[in-house]
Amino acid sequence: MVSRSPAPSPDRRRHARAPPSCVVISSTLSPPVPRICSHPPTVEMSSLPKPFSVCEGPCESCAARRQGLSSALHQRLQSPLLGASASTGLVSLRDHRRLCEDRRNLAAAAIGGRKITHPGKAILAGGIAGGIEICITFPTEYVKTQLQLDERANPPRYRGIGDCVRLTVQDHGLRGLYRGLSSLLYGSIPKSAVRFGTFEMLSNPMRDHTGRLDNKRSLLCGLGAGIAEAVLIVCPMETLKVKLIHDQCSLRPRYRGFFHGVSEIIREQGLRGTYQGLTPTVLKQGTNQAIRFYVMNTLRNWYKGDDPRREMHPIVTAMFGATAGAASVFGNTPLDVVKTRMQGLEAYRYKNTLDCAFQILKHEGPQAFYKGTVPRLGRVCLDVAIVFVIYEEVVKLLNNVWKTQ
Repeated sequence: MVSRSPAPSPDRRRHARAPPSCVVISSTLSPPVPRICSHPPTVEMSSLPKPFSVCEGPCESCAARRQGLSSALHQRLQSPLLGASASTGLVSLRDHRRLCEDRRNLAAAAIGGRKITHPGKAILAGGIAGGIEICITFPTEYVKTQLQLDERANPPRYRGIGDCVRLTVQDHGLRGLYRGLSSLLYGSIPKSAVRFGTFEMLSNPMRDHTGRLDNKRSLLCGLGAGIAEAVLIVCPMETLKVKLIHDQCSLRPRYRGFFHGVSEIIREQGLRGTYQGLTPTVLKQGTNQAIRFYVMNTLRNWYKGDDPRREMHPIVTAMFGATAGAASVFGNTPLDVVKTRMQGLEAYRYKNTLDCAFQILKHEGPQAFYKGTVPRLGRVCLDVAIVFVIYEEVVKLLNNVWKTQ
């Protein structure tokens, strides 16, 4: 008779089936979190998979030391809060995104540092771009100004854009479309120089470690650039331009040319005569450049994505510039109409900017605030596209011959 051993108790069976003490690695995006079993620690640690990570370029600490990045950024990567969160496997989505962004900044800085434009280069490139652009687009500016000055109470002389061009060429020849160019050319070069120089001067301290400018900050920098160019250049330049064009349309022109017109205006009205309509000019130029730089910067950031050093083709720059120009036209054409009226020869009819806007609304209706929108739209889209393309290309050329940090 064969004797049978007693069956093991449930406790013994459960203990026999239990494997040796082991460490289970959780598969999450955060560093591995060990969960220790309650059995005696008899495990071969060499057989466990070891956690690892893959990164490109030098480590964060080396990049931080090499590039001289701010200690705040370096401390954020090594912060105890992130370390504690990682050790428990509870890294918030906000911390994860911040950590990824910091790592991209460090990687880009390790490659070649942030990309900024020296204000001196911006001034020179902006002046060249402004001079070339105005020679191309002035006829559309002339037609726009003529239509805005052609008030209904006269009655209007022109029936539209085509009629304005036809009558101008018929009376004065093709050169008639360039009357008043000298005043605008003399002012366009310093205007663009002040605009881009001020923008780069304001935006450089606001850029991150990759040279990327936040969209909201680009709006503020564009506003500052517009106000600077309005006070220093645009207001006296536009006043002279409107007075000269308006004078040439009268039956007995008084001014024989740009310098004669300037001397007569200053002699009769003083320097204050060249600053008529300063308030609407500041409002117009400030909103103008705020909208343009905001739209342009937004499109540029979208196009470059996570690669801040990606080059933009001139055709892409032109398309983005035209889009920014169109947005600015629809955003502030009413201010442009008020500004033009305040700078004309009949500006004495208006007490101030608000009175001018009220009289236009009362006598001509709300549609008068958008007179000249179509020719202005064509001119501004072409204007902004040309300026941004030439500016970017001239800056690239200057970077090769003018070495700055």
